[in-house]
Amino acid sequence: MSVVTSSERDGVALWTIQHPPVNAISFEVLETLEHLLDAAEASKSVRAVVITGKGPTFAAGADIQGFMKLGGSLPDFMKKGAQLYQRIETSSLPVIAAVNGVAYGGGNELAMAADIRLASVNARFGQPEVNLGIIPGWGGTVRLPKLVGWSHARRLILTGDPIDAKEAYRIGLVDQVVDARLLVDAALNVADRLASLPPLALQEIKALLADGSAGGQERETVAIQRLMMTQDAMEGVQAFMQKRRPQFQGR
Repeated sequence: MSVVTSSERDGVALWTIQHPPVNAISFEVLETLEHLLDAAEASKSVRAVVITGKGPTFAAGADIQGFMKLGGSLPDFMKKGAQLYQRIETSSLPVIAAVNGVAYGGGNELAMAADIRLASVNARFGQPEVNLGIIPGWGGTVRLPKLVGWSHARRLILTGDPIDAKEAYRIGLVDQVVDARLLVDAALNVADRLASLPPLALQEIKALLADGSAGGQERETVAIQRLMMTQDAMEGVQAFMQKRRPQFQGR
């Protein structure tokens, strides 16, 4: 059985982590997610991705102990996770995390690499690495301050204390909290909406937002000039004038 299952519906790919007992992020999970991302980005049909977990856990951190038991190189494992999460954040495809339960350590970092985060009322979030004498290694110190601000990020990373879904929503870590039974459907609805939008524009938006360095306005100007010449832009204008729903083709 695959540690991450995949299904596709109407341009939306649903990836479900199922690595019992707690969906720890193993090297196999990372490799499977990487292969799924490769296939999705190369696909002509996939327009958005939803990532969730099976059972009561989204992903309870990196499976460092399991990886080391197999004789793997810890630096290689940590580099693999960091590179994959960076790829998810900068992917041309919009990614939604449907956090169904515990998301600690590498699990929380995976959710933060997504563009939009929906949480079940049962979800819990945290970066508990300090309790093990280590620090976050897959973007925790980078993405958490961007999402919740320095004050909340310092508190969560320095103490390692977990927070529930309500608190995560209050500080901006998640975008919406929904009933556990409705979580995946809610995430798929968001993905359906994104899948209906022009993929070239979404790709440019993601690239601009991911790069927070100086010169952002210049890159935005170049990007809008490039997009104005696409068939999708012409379709969008024509559909607006004709009061119909646009059909974007990614061209």
